[in-house]
Amino acid sequence: MRLRINEIARVRVRYGYKRIHVLLVREGWRINHKRVYRIYCEEGLNLRTKRPRRHRSAAPRQQQLPATHFNESWSMDFITDSLFNGRRFRALTLVDNFSRQCLAIEVDQHLRGEDVVRVMQSLKDRYGVPSFIKVDNGPEFVSRVLDKWAYDNRVTLDFSRPGKPTDNPLYRIL
Repeated sequence: MRLRINEIARVRVRYGYKRIHVLLVREGWRINHKRVYRIYCEEGLNLRTKRPRRHRSAAPRQQQLPATHFNESWSMDFITDSLFNGRRFRALTLVDNFSRQCLAIEVDQHLRGEDVVRVMQSLKDRYGVPSFIKVDNGPEFVSRVLDKWAYDNRVTLDFSRPGKPTDNPLYRIL
């Protein structure tokens, strides 16, 4: 159990003991949250309350291989802009990493995790689901709603390191 908790904490750097407990229960472990917390603390996995320096990474990230076929890997991020009168709006963009096809652009003034799931569900009906989705650590992407959708559809959310926006772009130029 200790090894599995360490493995999850290494892969999902920003997950606390509560989220790790949820993942363990999904995998079939019969463990209560107090025991997960005790092991989490004993292993020294407590999240830092002080923000780390910019030049230090939270965890080493392995180099991702480029996508080899359509629907293997998607990237998803938000773009923010303002209109001529100063009103701001956000656009959720989804791109297939192999074909570089823009799968969806959802525009609204306020987009939440539920809106992301609604877009993902419509794309699931149209294209199917990818193996994994590359996202940053924005509040919409770490939400429980999107995490549950990804779990239900067997999609891996590949989070970039906090403070490292260069982790998310496509790795090779055509």
